[in-house]
Amino acid sequence: MFLALGALIRADDLPKRDLLTRSARPEDLEMPLSGFADYITPIDRFFVRTHVAVPTVNLASWRLNVEGEVTAPLALTMQEVKGLPSVELMAVAECAGNGRRFYDPPVPGVQWGNGAVGNGRWRGVRLPDVLRKAGIKASAREVLLNGADVPFGTMPDFERSIPIKKALDANTLLAYEMNGEPLPVKHGFPLRAIVPGWAGDSWTKWVTSIRVLDREYEGFWMKRAYRHPGKPVVPGTPIEPERMQPVTSLRVKSVIAAPADGAFLLVGAPVVIRGAAWSGDAGPVEAVDVSVDGGRRWRPATLHRDQRTRFGWRQWEFEWTPSQDAYYTLLARARDTAGNIQPLDQEWNPSGYGWNVVPRTRINVVRELPGDRAPAGIAPAASVTTVAQPASFRSSCGVCHEEDLIRQQRLTRADWDREINKMIGWGAKLTDEDRAGFLDYLSGNFGPHPR
Repeated sequence: MFLALGALIRADDLPKRDLLTRSARPEDLEMPLSGFADYITPIDRFFVRTHVAVPTVNLASWRLNVEGEVTAPLALTMQEVKGLPSVELMAVAECAGNGRRFYDPPVPGVQWGNGAVGNGRWRGVRLPDVLRKAGIKASAREVLLNGADVPFGTMPDFERSIPIKKALDANTLLAYEMNGEPLPVKHGFPLRAIVPGWAGDSWTKWVTSIRVLDREYEGFWMKRAYRHPGKPVVPGTPIEPERMQPVTSLRVKSVIAAPADGAFLLVGAPVVIRGAAWSGDAGPVEAVDVSVDGGRRWRPATLHRDQRTRFGWRQWEFEWTPSQDAYYTLLARARDTAGNIQPLDQEWNPSGYGWNVVPRTRINVVRELPGDRAPAGIAPAASVTTVAQPASFRSSCGVCHEEDLIRQQRLTRADWDREINKMIGWGAKLTDEDRAGFLDYLSGNFGPHPR
């Protein structure tokens, strides 16, 4: 009774605070730049990424099933999971598509800015401990994780696999706590995978099943989604999924959190440029350099010394006093312990994964602050042709998401044609007769335009 009551108590997470809604259904919420002021991202400001509806999990009947290439399959209760040695780990969770809105030419998907990321304190058990308890066989090649979430309509079930080497890494966890509290529902209650150093698509939520495989998993979400060409390609070039590879490790990255892009500052007034930096499997961040003159000269920023962790982010600061009124471009460039540094220009890929280009913040330094400052750096939206929505559009496309996800796209007609093909592959019902009308509507109303 107590466990069931606990599940009901946690069925409603605490309200999120100040997040940007990128999609209402399924819910995708982005942390604003001000969130980088926190070393540990509060749960109510932690970004949310969902592919389907958030499931309801009854803890009393919940089990963690471990099967496949093991000698002793398991069906563990939460009490039995918590009976294993517990571990706490600081790690950055970042959506693979974080920064997608900055790609040019545009790419489809949730148009994240900088805030599809958070630095969390996770407690749980080591995945290797669970696998060894089940008697993992020498034939094991991958570990497939599945959750309690149920796909919309005919959408394929969201299942992701990780190679056995990463699964057996001592830092790979199954977490039941986040920032010292029971794992919230939107973040995977009662158990989620923590795959530190890797993009969030591998951090499966609401985990109910672990299947050890003796081969690569051939499911949709591994073979058709979350894939990257692994090399530079001509911008705008479509690439077949089989010619790409799964998204895995994060890349070294920094974000300038303050001052804000387009801010006005006074000549001679000291300012502290602040941000955060993180990396992936290659090693933690060891340095951040800052330029206040568009990259002509670089000087080291100060990293917070009490934030030395393997997978968490490090906040940094750089003190600067502008000596003359001018228009400045501020840059930040992180380096990890393997010597990787952020690029000055981003290699384009067709799904907009792995954005880690050197961030740029443009500010005006003046002798007197203007009384009515207009936001800078934002181009007015161009007028677009209005094309009527086809009668069957809602029933075909509204099953899985709302129109807010469509409105943020900036795709050419050819890109929308490919996107229609992708959605049909995901289970969308669309007749050949309706296709031309859908394409006219999407390209006419949601084509390329300034952000």
